[in-house]
Amino acid sequence: MQTGTLISLALYFAAMLAIGFYAWRKSTDSSEGYLLGGRKLSPAVAALSAGASDMSGWLLLGLPGALYAAGMVEVWIGIGLFVGALINWIIVAPRLREQTEQLGNALTIPEFLANRFPDKALALRITSAIIIVLFFAVYTAAGLVGGGKLFETSFAGLFGQTAMSDYMTGIWITAGVVLAYTMVGGFLAVSLTDFVQGCIMVVALVLMPLVVLSGDGGVGAVTSQLNRIDPGYLSLTAGLSFVGFLSAVTWGLGYFGQPHIIVRFMAIRSVAEVPKARNIGMSWMGVALLGAIGVGITGRAYVEMNGLVLEDPETIFILLANTLFHPLITGFLLAALLAAIMSTISSQLLVSSSSLTEDFYRLFLRKQASERETVNVGRLFVALVALLAIYIARDPDSQVLGLVSNAWAGFGAAFGPLILLSLTWKQMTGAGAVAGLVTGAVVVIIWIALGWNAAFMGGPGVYEIIPGFAMAMAAIIAVSKLSNRQTVSAQAP
Repeated sequence: MQTGTLISLALYFAAMLAIGFYAWRKSTDSSEGYLLGGRKLSPAVAALSAGASDMSGWLLLGLPGALYAAGMVEVWIGIGLFVGALINWIIVAPRLREQTEQLGNALTIPEFLANRFPDKALALRITSAIIIVLFFAVYTAAGLVGGGKLFETSFAGLFGQTAMSDYMTGIWITAGVVLAYTMVGGFLAVSLTDFVQGCIMVVALVLMPLVVLSGDGGVGAVTSQLNRIDPGYLSLTAGLSFVGFLSAVTWGLGYFGQPHIIVRFMAIRSVAEVPKARNIGMSWMGVALLGAIGVGITGRAYVEMNGLVLEDPETIFILLANTLFHPLITGFLLAALLAAIMSTISSQLLVSSSSLTEDFYRLFLRKQASERETVNVGRLFVALVALLAIYIARDPDSQVLGLVSNAWAGFGAAFGPLILLSLTWKQMTGAGAVAGLVTGAVVVIIWIALGWNAAFMGGPGVYEIIPGFAMAMAAIIAVSKLSNRQTVSAQAP
C-alpha cells in the first residue's frame, strides 16, 4: 500500500518542482517579478491562489477534526470565514490593487503603509516587518505540523523506529519541497502551484464525503449513527454560548489583515478583473468549506460504525484516505492534504522574505542593492524563516487549529483595522497607523499569554481577535483624531 501512495506523492512533488522551474524562467529577474509576479496574475490564478494560501492544513485537518470532536456547532467558524472573505474581496481587493500601484508601486504591505503615511514610514516598516515575521513563523509551523502528522499517520515505521522519526521526516520533506520551488520561482511559482493545489484540494474534499455516504445505509445510516453519539451532534446551537458563537464567527475579521492573502489582490492584472476573481474565489471557498464539513461529520459516523479507533481527531482525513481508497488514490488524497499545507507555507515564507528583504535589508543595509542581489537575499530569508518554523513545529503534540488561530488573530488584529481604514478613511494619520498596529499585536499576545482565549468554543475564553481588533480600531481612530487636532492647532495663527 505504501508503495503506491509514495508513487503518487512523488509525482505530485515532481509537478510542483516543475512549476517552480517554469516560474524561474519567467519572472525572477526583478524584485517586482519575484515578489508579485509582475502584477500579471489572471483572475482564476489570483482567486485560487488567494483561496489555497488561505485554506491551509487546517481545512483538511483542523476544521474536520473540530467537527469530528464537537459536531456541527463548529460550522460557525466556516460561516464567519466565508462572510469575512466576501467582504474582503469587495472592500479591500479593488482598493489595494489600485492604491499600491499608485503609491510608489509598493511591493509589500509594509512598503504600502510607509508610502501611505510618509511621516511615519520608518516606524511602520520596521514594526510591521517584525509582526509579519513573528506571526508567520508560528503560522508556517502550523502547516509543518500538518505535514508531520501526515507522514506519522500514513507511513508509520517507514522512516525510523519511532513515531517521532516519521513526524520529523514529514516536516523536513514538506519544508524541503516548498523551499525548492519557492526559492527558485518566487511569487509566480507560489501562485501557479496554489492554483494546481486548489484544484486538487476541492476535488478531494468533495470526493471523500460522497464515498462515505455511498456506503451501506447512505445518508440515513450516517444520520442515525451521529444522533446515537449525541442528540445535539448535528445541531448548530447545541451547547453553544453567546461568547462561543461570537468567538467563532469573528474569525472572519482576520481576513482584512492576512498579508499572504491580500498580497494576491496586489498582483491581479487590473482592478477591472477583481469582480471576476472574487466570483471564482468565493465559489471555490464555498465548495471547499462544505467538503471539509462533510469530511468531519461523515468521518465521525464512519469511525463509529466500523469500530475504528482515532486518537487524534485532526487526522480523520488521513484515516479515511488510507481506509477507503486504492493506494494510488490515497496518494492523490494525501497530495491534496500536502497541497493545502504547502500552498499556505509557500505564501507565508515568500511574504516574510519580501518583508525582510524590502523593509530591512534594502532599508538599512543595502539601499543601492541590485535587482539580482535583492532576489538572492530574498531566497536566503525564505530559508531562514523556514528553519525557524521547523524549530517551532518540532513538538508532535502541537494542534494545527490552535497554532493557526493564534497567528490568524495576530495578523487580523494588527493589520485588519489598519488596512481597512488606510484604504477607506482619508483622515487617518501615520501616528494612528502605528498606534493601531502595535495595539492589535500587543493585545493578542497578552490575551494568549494570560490564557484568556482558552476553550473559546463554548468555554469561558474569548477569541483574542475580538479584543485585539476592537482595541486596534479604537486606537487608530482616537490617535488619528488627536493628531489631526494638533496639526490644526499648530497651523492656526
